[in-house]
Amino acid sequence: MDSDKKTILVVGAGGFIGGFIAKEALRRGFDTWVAVRASTSRRYLDDERLHFVELDYDDVDAMEQTLEQALPAPGGWDYIIWNLGATKAANFMIFNQVNFVYPRNFVELLRRRNWVPQKFLYMSSLSAIGPGDEKNYTPLSAQTVPNPNTRYGLSKIKTETYLETLTDFPWIIFRPTGVYGPHEKDYLLMIKTIDAHWDVSMGFRRQLLTFIYVDDLVEAMYQALASPDTVRRKYIISEDRAYSQKDFRTLVAKALGHKVVIPLKLPMWVVYIASVICEKWAGVSGKTSTLNRDKFKIMRQRNWSCDISDAQRDFGFQPKFSLERGVAATVEAYLNEKNSRKK
Repeated sequence: MDSDKKTILVVGAGGFIGGFIAKEALRRGFDTWVAVRASTSRRYLDDERLHFVELDYDDVDAMEQTLEQALPAPGGWDYIIWNLGATKAANFMIFNQVNFVYPRNFVELLRRRNWVPQKFLYMSSLSAIGPGDEKNYTPLSAQTVPNPNTRYGLSKIKTETYLETLTDFPWIIFRPTGVYGPHEKDYLLMIKTIDAHWDVSMGFRRQLLTFIYVDDLVEAMYQALASPDTVRRKYIISEDRAYSQKDFRTLVAKALGHKVVIPLKLPMWVVYIASVICEKWAGVSGKTSTLNRDKFKIMRQRNWSCDISDAQRDFGFQPKFSLERGVAATVEAYLNEKNSRKK
């Protein structure tokens, strides 16, 4: 190992965003460790320079032994990004275990063993804030009082609150809005629907949506790690404008080259019934469902507009990908994979 290189550990590196975080770490010259479960896919972690750490988050003693063996130095890693999280689960117990108990146990272990990094970036979510102003559509900001209305959001705000109690721990909290890009699955379902010439939207009231392309989110992470002004601060990460449902679907149809797309607007009560059925079926089958009552509450929320001025001030955050550019790149990756499967 090059002793002059900064070291970084990416926890939860096997998911959609994790692969991009690890790739960017290598590009920036970090000596990079990626923490994954033994069962985690390594499809997007194929660079031979990566150091793998297989963790059992349910066994604190085993996790401690594994981390001790993987340490790049007695004091641990220079930086740690916690990207592990459950976005879908059958019940709150699972959300709480993965999104609160796991990071809390991990941080307590770091503190107890004096492995505290220079900075610890925790990936939370805009859902930790909960519904915003749906009358005047005031953007969500760092000053918005959190009131999460989903099990997912509640599990995230619990970890945020725990970190805030640690005045001696160098945490940074990111609250990204909807993250999209190649390999992401939820927006992929929407792309596939439009590719089948259906434009499905939900609800009849005005809705403001925000997005962040995965490359911009990852860029923001490393900007925040490098800045001296980010410790023990929270940041909303989003493109600096809002869109309508129609804007998103129009851009997807354009990128797909589809001139004919049939609009289908569903009332929210229909979506709610469907979400209950899907959630019940997931409970019976033991599988998670993209559509559930948590997801319904997120889709029902009308105001996702964001104020990102804190991130702009503290580390110069400025998204490079407009929704049009990001959708074009995402659709291109989707079409390339679709065509490769045909071959």
